[in-house]
Amino acid sequence: MKQIQDMTLREKIGQMLLCGFEGTEVTNQLKTLIAEHQVGGVIYFARNVEQTGQVAELSDQLQQIAAESGTLPLWVSIDQEGGMVARITEGVALMPGQMALAAGALGAAGSAGASASENASAGVDADAAYESALISGKELRALGINLNFAPVLDVNNNPNNPVIGVRSFGESAELVAEFGQRAVQGFQDANVVATAKHFPGHGDTSVDSHLDLPTIVHGQERIRSLELVPFVRAIEGGVDAIMSSHIYFPAFEAEKLPATLSKSVLTGLLREELGFEGVIMTDCMEMHAISEHYGTVAASVTAIEAGADLVLISHSLDRQLGAIFAIEQAVQEGRISEARIDASVQRLLALKERRGLFVPQTGSAAEVGTADHYAVAQRLSEASITLVKDEQGLLPLKRVKTLAVTVAAAVSSGVDEAYAGPASLGAALAERGLDVLDRVLPLAEVGGLTGSVLAAAEEAEQIVIGTYNARFHPAQVELVRALQALGKPLVVVALRVPYDLLELPEVSTFVAAYESRPLALQSTAKCLLGELKMKGRLPVTLGSGYPAGWRWEGGL
Repeated sequence: MKQIQDMTLREKIGQMLLCGFEGTEVTNQLKTLIAEHQVGGVIYFARNVEQTGQVAELSDQLQQIAAESGTLPLWVSIDQEGGMVARITEGVALMPGQMALAAGALGAAGSAGASASENASAGVDADAAYESALISGKELRALGINLNFAPVLDVNNNPNNPVIGVRSFGESAELVAEFGQRAVQGFQDANVVATAKHFPGHGDTSVDSHLDLPTIVHGQERIRSLELVPFVRAIEGGVDAIMSSHIYFPAFEAEKLPATLSKSVLTGLLREELGFEGVIMTDCMEMHAISEHYGTVAASVTAIEAGADLVLISHSLDRQLGAIFAIEQAVQEGRISEARIDASVQRLLALKERRGLFVPQTGSAAEVGTADHYAVAQRLSEASITLVKDEQGLLPLKRVKTLAVTVAAAVSSGVDEAYAGPASLGAALAERGLDVLDRVLPLAEVGGLTGSVLAAAEEAEQIVIGTYNARFHPAQVELVRALQALGKPLVVVALRVPYDLLELPEVSTFVAAYESRPLALQSTAKCLLGELKMKGRLPVTLGSGYPAGWRWEGGL
């Protein structure tokens, strides 16, 4: 292992950069970044993934380039949270997302009418979070991926949050803390770096930081008692890394600077007050909250001044190289001391050693997506489906001709992945023998396709519609009401945030599935047809009638 005293300033600065790239093969851009600029690692997005064997081979090739060029082993990182935020979806045992995991655990342990907070304090079993993270971590490591940007420790207590939602374990700080810490343990027991995000908390925002700069206006007392609780727990549990948010917290920062660029937040609060000794990394510096307000290159220097150890730049080579040169110039001009650089690099090297990057890797893509792993994912998914209400007793579905409408997700903010494959709620029901008219509506085209859906509904005796973030897309609300006006039995399934019920309080039967991945659709179909009991409980409150911890006890 190369010692820090043997490294040049440029080598040390390179270790503080984590870079994205285009394509599924080694490119000249990658070779330049690794061999000439000694970057600390890379990040995979869906654009870099074809299938698991290709990912494993790419990881191996990248590490070989690093070895041949005399630089240090690379971080190979990814956003593999589970559920709707996952870059590798085929060939892996893709686990349910965090809110789905919490729903299943609350269902197994909770009591009717108990809040998520009460259930958490009563000791809800968070083994699901550990089990899913451990399996995900083992599969990532087998593919040569050694750093995951998970778990999400944001407390989602704002129904209008457009970017966190089901990525959170729920609205209870105690529950998020318990599940988050167990997920951290799972990833790290698989020898994958766990990254708690998005510090100090992204749950109570109504702006997506991919698109603009959000602000959380609460005072310090409220933030310490809610947003910070899961992060404090993770620090106490030895989390490897924490990712900063691009959010402005005036309670902690006098100037209008997001947490990523705030020394008072990263150094004063996180390092000094909370005592975090691990790696601080930034969220992507090309997100609009940074790039449009401060500039990616200039902000990369400011982030290091603030206390960041690892700067993430996901796309542009010119910005990646610009950041390296700008940081080097800042050191040469005395704006940043070399001792400050050394402190970050020492933390990074220590973590690379702790996670075994300096020893030969033994993983194999053959260990990925095994039957045993998939069985766990299926069990956790089936436990999560939540019956919120069934006032007219429409469930289980009758074995009659059924119109099944699925609103398909779209890439909108850089967080979501496109709707996965041909799977739909209708296809999942048809697989189980139901006579189905299957309609899949792209999210942006719902309004224009309403007429054809209503025409199809004339042929059906009952209707099932899977909504997707309907509260942010009013055309879905209008479609549901138009279908309801037909007077036929209507079941609504929320395929992303359960908050869709707030826009559709008049529907009589509402199910929360938390995601639209094929496994969730299959689990939902089994539940709708009465093959499985819906055991999940809400991890969030849906208005005054449906508190966190709720599930309908009047039927299935």
